[in-house]
Amino acid sequence: MRQPRSSSRSAVARTRLALAACGALLSCVAVAAEPHRHAPASAAAPAGPVDIALDAAALAGLPRARASGEAHGRKLDCEGVALHALLRQQGAMPNEPLRGAGLARVVVVRARDGYRAVFSLAELDPSLGAREVLLADRCNGAALGSQDGPWRLIAPAESRPARWVRQVESIRVVDAP
Repeated sequence: MRQPRSSSRSAVARTRLALAACGALLSCVAVAAEPHRHAPASAAAPAGPVDIALDAAALAGLPRARASGEAHGRKLDCEGVALHALLRQQGAMPNEPLRGAGLARVVVVRARDGYRAVFSLAELDPSLGAREVLLADRCNGAALGSQDGPWRLIAPAESRPARWVRQVESIRVVDAP
């Protein structure tokens, strides 16, 4: 059965009115909602690369920590300083929780033989990833020899020791590309 023409026109008009009301309501909600804004970068976070000093004086004031694990069939019980503590002491990582541009920074650890490993600041930050990484100067009760030292990086929670860097020569914090 066919509807009279005036009835279909009023249905179309009601539909248009309802759609207009929905559109107006949605635009009001969008205007009322504050857009998401990131917090400004902390003034304490450095903008450029930071080279970490690796010497006994730089490590002397930091609390000592221990980590154990197995690398290449050898059990290791090592002692040194937490990497995040060293980074904070030298200004490469802020004391407050990491945010903003700091989330896109990485730590590049280079060995004497050219081997490199990378950690993000976010995974090292105790308030985010809280990954335990130790810069060790002693393992199994003795100072590291030239074959492993003078410093060795230990990341005991990792399923394989690919980022356990022997003969650490330099540590640099840079912006991720």
